[in-house]
Amino acid sequence: MSENITPEEIIKKGTLVFEKTKLMTDAHLSYCPGCGHGVAHRITMEVLEEMGVGDQAIGIAPVGCSVLAYDFMNIDMQQAAHGRAPAVATGIKRLYPEKYVFTYQGDGDLAAIGTNETIHACNRGENIVIIFVNNGIYGMTGGQMAPTTLEGMVSSTSPYGRDLGMTGHPIKITEMLAMLPGVCYATRHAVHKPGLVRKTKKAIKKAFENQRDKKGTSIIEIVSNCNSGWKMTPVKSNEWLEENMLPVFPLGDIKG
Repeated sequence: MSENITPEEIIKKGTLVFEKTKLMTDAHLSYCPGCGHGVAHRITMEVLEEMGVGDQAIGIAPVGCSVLAYDFMNIDMQQAAHGRAPAVATGIKRLYPEKYVFTYQGDGDLAAIGTNETIHACNRGENIVIIFVNNGIYGMTGGQMAPTTLEGMVSSTSPYGRDLGMTGHPIKITEMLAMLPGVCYATRHAVHKPGLVRKTKKAIKKAFENQRDKKGTSIIEIVSNCNSGWKMTPVKSNEWLEENMLPVFPLGDIKG
């Protein structure tokens, strides 16, 4: 595209620069401004559309901010009880093995109340995709400490910061799952910068291709912010994420 073409000329010529995927509904996102969930939703749906499998996809949204996914993802969706998304995904995938089945879960859901279901589904190598958004806090229910809350991090239930002697270390659940033989792909990414969004989308596509090829369980962890739970502006929360979250949860492939 010529650098001399103005935005007005682009509109006049009808040149398509960007288009919302048809697999996202027209509902306005209700997430807090600056939240990474909206980006994670969009690139997941873009992958399914580009693969041409939107009509074969089934998403499972449990409790937490992720429960809102079915308002925005224009595909078949099933709600699960808190933490039980991998168990529900297991049943759906075994009943409909030709479908593209994925869970969309937060850290409190996947790594706390759902630890049991997550570990055993991964250990069995269920042929599903797990998309795991890690913002280090319980975002929807009041900003309580989560399994992934950092040392010294303030939350509504750790007002003086997380004390490792009292509550232990933040769980690196993706590294734990990567050790299981049923997991074919485990990776960690982020969505707060354009380059990172592209890498995350590429990882999500690889995960669904693994499912297509019957390779086992794929898990994509997305380290994100929770500016409302962290009591920060969106810009400050992204800076805090880079300075504090990423040293503990480094980005990149862990397995596969």
